[in-house]
Amino acid sequence: MDETLDEPPTSAVFLDNCHFSQVIFNNVEKFYVPGGDITCYYTLTQHIAPRRKDWVGIFRVGWKTTREYYTFMWAPFPVDLSGDSVVQQQIQFRAYYLPKDDEYYQFCYVDEEGVVRGASIPFQFRAETEDDILVVTTQGEVEEIEQQNKDLLKENKELKESCLCLQKQNLGLQEELRLAQEKMKELEGEVCFLQTGNLELRRAQELQAGEMSSAQMNLASVREQNLTLGKENKELQKGLESLRSSCEKLELEGNFLKEENKRLTEQNGCKERELQQFKEHNQEVSSEKEQLENRLKTTLDHMDQLQSQVLNQEKEMESLVQMDHDKTEQLEHLKEENRQLRITVTEQHQNRDLAKELEEKNHLFQILQRKKDEIDEKNLRLRQENNELLMRLSESSDYSARVAVPLAQVPTRPPESANLLFGNPYYNSLESSAVNVPSVKKCPLCHEVFSDDIGPRQYEDHVRSHILDCPFCDETFGDKQVYDDHMYCHSLE
Repeated sequence: MDETLDEPPTSAVFLDNCHFSQVIFNNVEKFYVPGGDITCYYTLTQHIAPRRKDWVGIFRVGWKTTREYYTFMWAPFPVDLSGDSVVQQQIQFRAYYLPKDDEYYQFCYVDEEGVVRGASIPFQFRAETEDDILVVTTQGEVEEIEQQNKDLLKENKELKESCLCLQKQNLGLQEELRLAQEKMKELEGEVCFLQTGNLELRRAQELQAGEMSSAQMNLASVREQNLTLGKENKELQKGLESLRSSCEKLELEGNFLKEENKRLTEQNGCKERELQQFKEHNQEVSSEKEQLENRLKTTLDHMDQLQSQVLNQEKEMESLVQMDHDKTEQLEHLKEENRQLRITVTEQHQNRDLAKELEEKNHLFQILQRKKDEIDEKNLRLRQENNELLMRLSESSDYSARVAVPLAQVPTRPPESANLLFGNPYYNSLESSAVNVPSVKKCPLCHEVFSDDIGPRQYEDHVRSHILDCPFCDETFGDKQVYDDHMYCHSLE
């Protein structure tokens, strides 16, 4: 709306602190045709000292503060300024920045402190409706016009008297406006505007007294002024009624806003109490979550230790099985040599060296037999320890059903007694060790022992009946308490 980049200085000063008589606006039209530039003429009196940041703005009638301008132009600084003389100034407003509606507007002169120093009469932006008429008169008509002028002079006197009455009525209206100002401080701007209109009317009446030399012009101006005064008086009365109605509306709106503010304050207090309770509950849940995380961490550490022990035991078992296999192969090799030696001894009974060697082989065979027994005992002990470890693992929360698969027994070769002269001396010991191995078909969760004739499918179904699957992740649990703790951790996420 403004054709400059800088904002003018404004203020929130009330209209009763403004001085509207320090700047007088001249030649203000009742209406301006839209689409064209307008020139504003004004006079700086000796009561004002113009400054660089003074400006002239166009305000809609009914404004309350200087921030409500529609557009403005910076006031030109006077070139020749003396303290006791008045200065005539003018300023032009471009058509692009002017209002486009038909509301009432007025010019206002505002100084650099944002205080109004002068205001014009109201005007409108609308097209001209009356057409100009060219009148041609004769001498007789001129005489008639002179006679009419005389009559008009009489009417002029009567109009002056009516003007005095109107001035008295204006004084009465001003008194009513003053009383309204005392009662309604929020509507002082509009009342001040009415006072400025009355001041302009007084100036117009003083100008009429000096221009009475031309009867026709004075008569037309007096009629127009009388019409405008009557309209303005009606407008003043309507303005007073509208002021009163608007005051009542403002009071009703103020009461409604007070009740609404009270209700919002109560709602805010309830929301704050609910927020405090939610914070306390959140702290309790956080502490419980930390405790569960610590418990879960210790359980996982213990599980890792047990798994490492199981892996170590399995590695030792594999090494022992391999040693047993090697000893068995060595024993078979010795048996083969012994068989050949026995055949040789039966053919050559006289060869004592072979007999002596045979005794040494027998002695070595006995030594190996003892070592084999010791290895079998150690293997049996390791199996028992492994079974104990499996039982401990079954009691943990993340032990799966794959642990329930029976351990693979140490493979043993079938005895080849038919090919040996004295048979396989280790066959009985291997059978006894295999018989003494305890059954591993025992439920790792409820510790129920099953017979050997139960099928793997039935055994796995029994173990899986104890396993609890998490619906949120892929973990499985055998302990109901651990499963409940795990589900509680998911509820906290």
